[in-house]
Amino acid sequence: MPTDKILPSVKPAVVVAKVGPMLKEFLQQESAGGILLIIAALLALLVANSPLEAAYSAMLDLPVIAGAGSVVIAKPLILWINDGLMAVFFFLIGLEVKREVLTGQLSSWDKASLPLVAAIGGMAAPALIYMALNSSDPVGMRGWAIPAATDIAFALGVLMLLGPRVPAALKALLLAIAVIDDIGAIAIIAAFYTAETNLQMLAGGGVTLALLALTGRARIASSIPYVLLTLVLWVFVLKSGVHATLAGVAAAMCVPLSARNGETPLERMEHGLHPWVAFIIIPIFGFANAGVTLQGLTPGDFLAPVPLGIALGLLLGKQLGIFGLSWLAVKSGLARLPEGIGWRQVHAVSLLAAIGFTMSLFIGNLAFTEPARIEAVKLGVLMASAIAAFGGYALLRLSLTRDMPDVDEVE
Repeated sequence: MPTDKILPSVKPAVVVAKVGPMLKEFLQQESAGGILLIIAALLALLVANSPLEAAYSAMLDLPVIAGAGSVVIAKPLILWINDGLMAVFFFLIGLEVKREVLTGQLSSWDKASLPLVAAIGGMAAPALIYMALNSSDPVGMRGWAIPAATDIAFALGVLMLLGPRVPAALKALLLAIAVIDDIGAIAIIAAFYTAETNLQMLAGGGVTLALLALTGRARIASSIPYVLLTLVLWVFVLKSGVHATLAGVAAAMCVPLSARNGETPLERMEHGLHPWVAFIIIPIFGFANAGVTLQGLTPGDFLAPVPLGIALGLLLGKQLGIFGLSWLAVKSGLARLPEGIGWRQVHAVSLLAAIGFTMSLFIGNLAFTEPARIEAVKLGVLMASAIAAFGGYALLRLSLTRDMPDVDEVE
């Protein structure tokens, strides 16, 4: 009997016609970026604990050289990802921060007061818990900022898995907290994780940034001058000793909200970059940085000061800082809960904010250079992020199946 009678033929055109719309629908969902990041992290863990581990490490250490004329940049692939691709990620963060400050959730005290207080608590409490557990280790203390970070793509991805049941105000609250958290992380990187500076290169970066500012002041609509000047700024900042990703943030601050011809360069760039960052850059970063060897690990490895400080800082610190300071702010009259949100939802959001994946790993790579310390960072971040993702989802799902509690329910 012919095989085509047993196994019906599948035409490629039919497969494309069915898979294409499904893929498009998936990519349009706000949870898609977080889901891809989770897949990338799991894949990294699988590869790092398989016979492919040597090839994985060799790939990340692969030397990559780029340059023009006398300007040459030679770095291993992992640093091109962390210093280069992540500069695009930080550029997008800068655009989002500027838009939120000018027209969004941070444009007025009434809107910004609760997320501002929550974010400050969500950065301070985790750092204090980490420092308490690592106070006797001067080297370990360099990682104090690791648990202060929140991974917005991951957290929002988990939040949006619950679909339309999630109140829009709750999503806005999480976004606003994460944006302020990002501002704090950027300030921390600039202030505490900058190496010795090359003043000549820093001066060149200052001149380039001034040109970018003038371009923005002229309200030029075209993206080309902003992109070219940002690339030049990135090279200067990289060579200066200041972390190169900060060039992305500084450049984004120069992009105008509206141009002379009525276009909106900031929103156009933000929307154009978002899929590249969410579906390519962040998953690549996750795959390159989440690979940790689990073979031979003992319970003592998880309970060492660095991973335990990170895990408890994220899991306990975020809840104490975000939920605790939010409650105090509302009860004192400093802020108010958005309409339609109860304390159970705020608690769930505080646990989702403990997903520190991308930013925590990024700061960990800045804080430590020793492989053993970086592996400890990965253990703490992955452990806490996994617990926070499952716990935050469960809490939110449970809270959304009940009637919304009154804002005065917690006394």
